[in-house]
Order: sequence, then structure tokens, then C-alpha cells
Amino acid sequence: MIVAQTNLKLWLQSNMDRRRNKQKTTLLTSEEGQKEQKWLHFDADGKVLGRLASEIAKALRGKHKAIFTPHIDTGDGVVVTNADKIVVTGSKEFRKVYRHYTGYVGGLRETPYSVMKQRKPTEIIRLAVKGMMPKTKLSRKQLKRLRIIVGDKHEHQAQQPISVEA
Repeated sequence: MIVAQTNLKLWLQSNMDRRRNKQKTTLLTSEEGQKEQKWLHFDADGKVLGRLASEIAKALRGKHKAIFTPHIDTGDGVVVTNADKIVVTGSKEFRKVYRHYTGYVGGLRETPYSVMKQRKPTEIIRLAVKGMMPKTKLSRKQLKRLRIIVGDKHEHQAQQPISVEA
């Protein structure tokens, strides 16, 4: 009887030790995630649209960081220059079509890639990045930190963006 109680005490003690020594999961708070935010600069000159857009989406969400947490905004701000010099592969130059609906009956509007590139080259990159982001409130907030400029000069020097080769 005494041996059984001693074994039980040892077993309970070892279980308590195991619980104490177990690693704890630490969760990131939104304040800690925002401390790590910085700005990145991507040059779109001669870059393929989809490949560049996936890198931009990764930077906006913060997936390139070790502290990435899906429900907290840990992403960086992104400045993209030379949006008019983006390239698409294959025959997408002629086949790609952008569609939007006006809300009226028969209100489907289609804009070919070549026309979109002349009129709104920034919208091409924005829509590609938006399509690669999750459809949530957080990603809409993260997309607001995307700045796309047509030329090679931008007015975001105050944020000290770090140049990234994508």
C-alpha cells in the first residue's frame, strides 16, 4: 500500500514537472506587429506581372517575416515604380481582358490589357496583387499601404524604403 502511494506521488510529480517544462505558445499582439513595419521599394521595369505581384502580396501580408501571424497586420508598406514598364508572358498581351460590372442590366465592361496599360498602368498591378491577397478586412487594410507610381521617381523618401530585387 505504501509502495503504491509512493509510486502514485512520483508519477504525479513527474507529470507536474512535464507540464511546467512544456513550451508555451506566445501570440503576437497588434502593437508588436506594427513595431516591425517598414517600407519596401520594388522596381517593375521589365518584370513579369504575376511574379512581381506575388512578391508584393507576400511583403504586404508580412509572410517574409519570422513573426508572421495570419490575424495580425505584420506586413510592410510597398512602393512600386515604373508600373508602365511591366511585362506579361505569352499571348496575354492580346488575350488578357479586365472585366467589371457597373451594377446595371447589361453593364459588364471589358477592357483589353493593351488599353488598360495605356490608360491605367497602375491598376494592372493593383488588381494582380489584390487577386493574390485573401478576401478579408485585414487584407483590404494592408492593400492601402500599396503605392504604385508610373515613373521612376516617387515622393516616399521620408519612409526610407528598402530596395528589393524581385
